[in-house]
Amino acid sequence: MDRRQQKTRAAIFSAFGALLAQKSYSKITVQEIIDTANVGRTTFYAHFETKDDLLKALCENLFGHIISSAMDCRHTHGLYSDSAAPESVFCHLLQHLQENENNILGLLSCESSDLFLRYFKDSLNGLIQNQFVNQNRKHNLDIPPDFLVNHISGSFVEMVLWWLKDRKRHTPEELDRYFRAVIEPVL
Repeated sequence: MDRRQQKTRAAIFSAFGALLAQKSYSKITVQEIIDTANVGRTTFYAHFETKDDLLKALCENLFGHIISSAMDCRHTHGLYSDSAAPESVFCHLLQHLQENENNILGLLSCESSDLFLRYFKDSLNGLIQNQFVNQNRKHNLDIPPDFLVNHISGSFVEMVLWWLKDRKRHTPEELDRYFRAVIEPVL
């Protein structure tokens, strides 16, 4: 994708995110996205077939970046200039969420949050499967792996929602410690 296309996609994502912060997904029209992004209808449809395709691409872009960043502890965005990178992928993920790039926390708590929470949980599933269920599992071997993945990713999403409602009073390190205290005995 060339620079012009990247710029156009970024404008559409930004416009869509801004609209989602104001009203529910179902009430947003493609015309509003086009007007807010200041692009033509043909340009929009050259990038996305439907509003649903745009939503999926936005979520893949946001959550894919956060998940891949959390898995690669060398990718720090300057988070650890004064300290070492965390050992826990959950702590790293929480720190990226705390940075709140692209207003991801706003999207997780907006009127259309159910859509984003589902994509967030789906994105977490692969991370949890690879990092924990496939590698570190020592207990409860009779529990189906997909059940564990669903349980852990659902718990993480709920913890993030609790954190947002609590106005992020706890640090990512504290949340990581709480979460691992609950999850590690299961694994």
